[in-house]
Amino acid sequence: MSKTEEFFNYINKGYTTKGEFITLGAGMLGEETVTNALVNIPLKTLNRHGLIAGATGTGKTKTLQVLAENMSEKGIPVLLMDVKGDLSGLAQPSPGHAKIDERHEKIGIPFTATKFPIEILSISEQDGVRLRATVSEFGPVLLSRILDLTETQSGIVAIIFKYCDDHQLPLLDLKDFKKILQYISNEGKEEIQGEYGRISTASTGAILRKIVEIEQQGGDLFFGEKSFDVDDLTRIDENGRGVISVLRLTDIQDRPKLFSTFMLQLLAEVYETFPEQGDSGRPELVIFIDEAHLVFDEASKALLSQIESIVKLIRSKGIGLYFVTQNPKDVPEDVLAQLGMKIQHALRAFTAKDRKAIKLAAENYPDSEYYDTKEVLTQLGIGEALVSVLNEKGIPTPLARTMLRAPMSRMDVLTEKEIKQVLDNSRLIPKYNDTIDRESAYEILNKKIEKINKEEEEVAKREEEEKVIKRTSSTRTSTRMNPVVKVLTSATFIRAAFGILKKVLK
Repeated sequence: MSKTEEFFNYINKGYTTKGEFITLGAGMLGEETVTNALVNIPLKTLNRHGLIAGATGTGKTKTLQVLAENMSEKGIPVLLMDVKGDLSGLAQPSPGHAKIDERHEKIGIPFTATKFPIEILSISEQDGVRLRATVSEFGPVLLSRILDLTETQSGIVAIIFKYCDDHQLPLLDLKDFKKILQYISNEGKEEIQGEYGRISTASTGAILRKIVEIEQQGGDLFFGEKSFDVDDLTRIDENGRGVISVLRLTDIQDRPKLFSTFMLQLLAEVYETFPEQGDSGRPELVIFIDEAHLVFDEASKALLSQIESIVKLIRSKGIGLYFVTQNPKDVPEDVLAQLGMKIQHALRAFTAKDRKAIKLAAENYPDSEYYDTKEVLTQLGIGEALVSVLNEKGIPTPLARTMLRAPMSRMDVLTEKEIKQVLDNSRLIPKYNDTIDRESAYEILNKKIEKINKEEEEVAKREEEEKVIKRTSSTRTSTRMNPVVKVLTSATFIRAAFGILKKVLK
């Protein structure tokens, strides 16, 4: 038996599945693609999370696109973070190319140009279905971790939520939270102190500055109503294909705080909302987080701990998380350890630091008698990757240098006209894009403050009137003539006195 035949059998044995699967491509021996040595991913293990890594320009985004397309075809809804803006092309079929046909002939599977059902979402001012969440939905613990507050400051946030619950003050957007912070520092200081104890104005000031920081990154657009229902991410179209929700993030790369805030809230909401599913035959939803370092770079230790906990627990809800980044070291080790599928595109070794990173990356993969992993990592071409997934028993498959299949949809952005067409056909825009600003803590507290100020003005006015009355009374008392003096100086008394004098003088 030739080495090629041995390799063919090796890959087929490692990647054959009993249940449904997705074909990622074909195994390569050296530089040659071994036709029909298909690298398959079982649908059953797609909720075990994954990593797509590689240097810029090696094909990570196209791999993400291939996975999203094939999941959609299998009826699995997908959420994509489109940071670079080149995933909207999923809505249009690929124009095809001779090189694509050649690639698929080598792999051993046909190529069919296909468009997919997509929904364009937005958390910024870009066009799309508006994603929002209320401050109340975050809760005091999650909000404190996002703001990276101290223990004392977190305690104040907990008091604020309790006070608002006790007094029916809805916390919907950031202006609600800022208003309650101002209230407990000024007009409501005595009330809060009487109910919950003394609150430091220095601490409330520090919390307010953190809120302003989120606000400056666009948080005022994200916090509010109508809250997005995560069940709308799990829709299936009339043809049985999973809807691909494309979240446009091209304008928030310089606002990582907003991105990480959104991601953590979304994951927490999904975890709280979705029922326990255990090990089913397929995931309920798969989320791809492109430029994953944006989530982790700005995260505090408390926030990282929260993310790690969610990653560990969320798979039981039938949710798969896939992190897309340049280097595996961008993802914390505790998260990396939870990832069942790893697709590693080429890494470049320009410096000693790069070589060290390649060595560390190679250690994330199973040993193989067919490859020197460290060497192959620098030799992979565009559209090639080292692949290892979990089989249906949860055991890592053999490491396979893989020639990846091409996307069936367009590998480019939609035109403005095409984006408008997608938005016009959206079923969610009418549901979420009308801004709602119902009466909440901001308005209620403004009325309360106005009432307090009016009462204080009335009290001050009454006190001023009483002072005026006292001053007037005092003036009258001082100017009123003594009764004896009044008699002695009267005209009658004077005339009588003169009459008596006249008689005496006679």
